[in-house]
Amino acid sequence: MTTNDVPFERTFREMFRRHAAGVAIITVNYQDQPYGFTATSVASLSAQPPRFTFNMARSSRSWPAVANTTYLGVHMLGLENMQLADLFAGAGNRFEGDHWETGPHGVPILKDVAGWLIGEVQMRLSFENNAVVVVQVVDGQVGGDGSPLLYHGGAYGQPVPLDYEI
Repeated sequence: MTTNDVPFERTFREMFRRHAAGVAIITVNYQDQPYGFTATSVASLSAQPPRFTFNMARSSRSWPAVANTTYLGVHMLGLENMQLADLFAGAGNRFEGDHWETGPHGVPILKDVAGWLIGEVQMRLSFENNAVVVVQVVDGQVGGDGSPLLYHGGAYGQPVPLDYEI
């Protein structure tokens, strides 16, 4: 086996298809242009101070914007935001329409989402063709209640309550 062989690549992909993840959209304003993309790698890092992380490919067309800006936004999506998730996962103009507005620090804010946070980028850790981005929260707003949008098995889904009594 050569060093280029990846013996568990198929297993790795299948395992993470089975791992349900919340769906979010990252937005950034770079050189007076809005950028954004759908992400399933957003995670809480700390509560004091409030920080979150996300991962992205450095080959993404949004990477130059994320790599060269100070502030960005993360938008948590609800079940009613599937079309928005698809829009930001696709190749078209993601900001055509009235589904967003300019928010604090010039960051694009998406309307009618489960909530949003604006953060100041604290660190970008590059590893091969990928990056981990650490962001400290400076502003935010919680949206309405609803079911979160999940990604599992290559499709969107929603949590289903268990019939369980204590």
